[in-house]
Amino acid sequence: MTNDAVLCIGRISGCYGIKGWVKVRSFTDPPERFGSYQNCRLKTRAGQQAVVFDQCRSQGKALIAHIVGVDDRNTAETLRGLDVVVNASELPALDEGDYYWHQLIGLAVWYVAEGGAKVRLGTVKQMLETGANDVLVVAPDEHSIDERERLIPYLVGSVVKRVDVDSGAIEVDWPLDF
Repeated sequence: MTNDAVLCIGRISGCYGIKGWVKVRSFTDPPERFGSYQNCRLKTRAGQQAVVFDQCRSQGKALIAHIVGVDDRNTAETLRGLDVVVNASELPALDEGDYYWHQLIGLAVWYVAEGGAKVRLGTVKQMLETGANDVLVVAPDEHSIDERERLIPYLVGSVVKRVDVDSGAIEVDWPLDF
């Protein structure tokens, strides 16, 4: 995925008050990071509309935000359900060996047997957050050893042995029959 890729960082889930504030379901980690993005757009049926969030804060367990030019509840209500997107290039740089989920989705997953022989398990279809650790959802593809979908813990070192985004591969130590 390129840095020009469009990523969803949140969704407007409703209104807050009468002055145009919206409730936001943040997909960022931590959720408060949502308010730090500068070049946000709303994804509408007609395309993408640039918006500026001039205020963003936690309100109880929710995140609320104000969009410049949206100053009443009726206007805010029209935004319910819209995704807030940014370009991947807007994301903060990560430490070496850390990856954003969008970088892992689409990579081929390989089991490396003793002696170095590789067996393709499939392709990362999505990622799951379980609380204990993230999980790779690996779907079978035309090159995989079988037709099984696998849920593989994203445990770097013990299960995930190597990630190479440039070559499009993840190597794992995971039983073929699991």
